Formats: sequence, structure tokens, C-alpha cells
Amino acid sequence: MQPMNMYMVPNTGIPGCPPGLEYLTQVDQLLIKQKVEVIEALIGFESNNKYEIRNSVGQSVYYAVEENDCLTRQCCGPLRSFTIRVIDNFGQEIITINRPLKCMSCCFPCCLQEMEIQAPPGNTVGYVRQQWHPFLPKFTVENERREPVLKLKGPFCGWSCLPDVDFEILTLDEVSIGKISKQWTGLLREVFTDSDNFGIQFPMDLDVRMKAVMIGACFLIDFMFFETNN
Repeated sequence: MQPMNMYMVPNTGIPGCPPGLEYLTQVDQLLIKQKVEVIEALIGFESNNKYEIRNSVGQSVYYAVEENDCLTRQCCGPLRSFTIRVIDNFGQEIITINRPLKCMSCCFPCCLQEMEIQAPPGNTVGYVRQQWHPFLPKFTVENERREPVLKLKGPFCGWSCLPDVDFEILTLDEVSIGKISKQWTGLLREVFTDSDNFGIQFPMDLDVRMKAVMIGACFLIDFMFFETNN
């Protein structure tokens, strides 16, 4: 028998759906919990981020692990390049997320952030590209042909004094259809670690490829606005 907090996603295959993403056709929200690294919390030594991706009742459906080298993590901090591999409960890699190393500034429209999402690995399904704005975090979500499909818009300079911080998922006509929310995790955890919790809400009938891209967008938002630079 499987543990009660683990959901074994059946790999039944759905026409037109990338292998491994079948479960995403059944959900309209996901919870992403970053695991607290004890060494990082105590001495500030940056380690690879690890995440659990859960459904609305708290069952783990995927895991995500960051990959890069130690020098990159310590020297580049939250600006670092990485590959994040999303793995299902059968140990199969279903999504690969690649972020190149680029500078980040809200003052100049150069070296804007971008991310490529593949599902399965080697098959690009979309991109997340930062759009320049002096005050607001804005992103364009593109399909595999780099055609704009959705937009993301965050609060002033990406932060807020409120417990939760919402990044709206918008259509190209600026109609809100969901959000990516950074959720309050408690004072001690917020102060002494950069471990964050996120919620993603999107329409049930959203293209499953775009749901995978929203997972990648969540990781990009985490690194850009909520990772501390040790």
C-alpha cells in the first residue's frame, strides 16, 4: 500500500497530452512547498532547492529538484542558472525547466529573465519571458513557437507587506483567469530561511502544456523575488 500523503499518478496516456502530464488535466490548483534545508538556515550555505508539488488535499503528486554546481549557487545567488527536474511518484522525469544566467534589474531593459519548459525532457512546450517595466513584475507566457499565450503580472516591485503576494495569470486581453500566490510560512521560517510556499490556480480546461509552464513560472518568481542572497 502507498502512503496516504502520496498520490500515484496513473500513466494511462491521453491523446495530445505530453506523457507524464495526464494528472494535470484533472486539477485547477497546485501547492508547491519548498523543503527547508537545515544547513542553509543555520550557516547561510546555499544548497540546491527541493520542492514538493501537492494537490488540493495535500497529496504529493510531483517532486522538483534544482541542479547546478556549488560555485554557481554561492557566487550568483538567486540570479543563478539552473535546471529543475520535475519527477513523478514513479521516479520518471516529466518536466525539465531551464533558466540561463542573466543579470536582473528593474531599471534597464537588458538581460531580462527567461525560462524554457520541456515536457517530456527534450520537447519544448513553452517559455516564460520577463517584460520590462520600471515598477511592476510582468511576464509573457509563450507556447513552443514563442507565440504569446498568457501574461503574468505581480505587485509593485514584486513584494508586498501583506501575508500573501499574488501574481495574476491574465489572458492577452488582460482578463484574470488565475494566480500564483506566495504564501506566508511563519515568522521564523520567513526570517531565517528562504524556503517558500506557493499556490497556483488556473482554469481546469487550460491547455495542459500551459499548466506545466505555470509550474516553471512559479519557480522563476520564487528565485527572482523571494530567494535571499546569502
